[in-house]
Amino acid sequence: MLAPPALRRACEAVLLSLPRAVASLRSSPPAEGPALFCLLLLSVLIVVGRLVLGEQVVPSGAQIVPLLGGALLLRQRSMRQLIAVISVALAFDLVQAGLTVVRPGALITIAITALIGYEFSRSREETGLAGSSGDTFLVDLRDRLERQGELPPLPAGWHGEAVLRPAGGGPFAGDFVVSALTGDGSRLELALVDVSGKGIDAGTRALLLSGALGGLLGSLRPEEFLPAANRYLDRQQWDEGFATAVHLVVDLADGAYAVESAGHPPVAHFDAGSGRWRLLTAEGPALGLLPVATYAAETGRLDPGDALLLYTDGLVEVPGRDLEVGIDKLLGEAERLVPQGFAGGGELLVSRAAGDSTDDRGLVLLWRSR
Repeated sequence: MLAPPALRRACEAVLLSLPRAVASLRSSPPAEGPALFCLLLLSVLIVVGRLVLGEQVVPSGAQIVPLLGGALLLRQRSMRQLIAVISVALAFDLVQAGLTVVRPGALITIAITALIGYEFSRSREETGLAGSSGDTFLVDLRDRLERQGELPPLPAGWHGEAVLRPAGGGPFAGDFVVSALTGDGSRLELALVDVSGKGIDAGTRALLLSGALGGLLGSLRPEEFLPAANRYLDRQQWDEGFATAVHLVVDLADGAYAVESAGHPPVAHFDAGSGRWRLLTAEGPALGLLPVATYAAETGRLDPGDALLLYTDGLVEVPGRDLEVGIDKLLGEAERLVPQGFAGGGELLVSRAAGDSTDDRGLVLLWRSR
């Protein structure tokens, strides 16, 4: 139940936002009034929802949704007003909850979305394009968020590569990676996610989901990440409302790691001592299939010379064949990397894998050299 002080703060946030919203509506073109009102109301409801239900249920990163809507529907003056109201909402979140709940990664994602959205709104207004030409904006936003999702710089002796390829060379992918250095920077936490479907529909869902999961990453204990992601996806009620994911946490000081899987193909561990790859056995239900799900972690250690390989089913799934055939093919190609080293191996594995080229492909290769 919401405590009285928090409820008062929520009401104050709504009241402070209403005058700005009314002024925005009065100064906006008539055709934009209903759209702007709905987007402003949605932003305020996100703040109230986070206070009432908590960050795990309504993350601050959900402010991406009204920004996306504004970029596609509003002129630049109205877009500025929407960004101003969302900025007030985020400032309130920061004062109320602090950076321990409102993660810097989520704020960066929202800021990037706002900047790109405003630029797209400006260029669309100057060229006279209708809002339905928003595919260009989504492609630009996807590209920038994909670059933001690259693996962070790792300490000496650690190396990683993330490779994502849309189905059939198209512009949108349902696979994505979120990653961050957490704690004091000595722990790498990442998730490789495969959203159901293909093309622009899967790409749009992946875009929204990556913003939400990026905000959860590092803000929860590692064992809480997949259950929280499952609850979030279950609430969306999408027609194709499930995704598979693998979550990895690595202690960069001693190499200890933990892997959890949500319906995802098994992670492979290369043991430099034996010179062989072995498959981990962590498993659990896909995200969004059950209202509540639990995930058991499998632990291990990366010693110098060892590597971990995470991948989506697009790399190993061949129509008419067992999944194991594609996995064996992938690991066979991975063994060929050992003599030459793993650098650049991510691109090689994606290009040589036996999977269906009409499916999205995603891969993360992490290795330790010393």
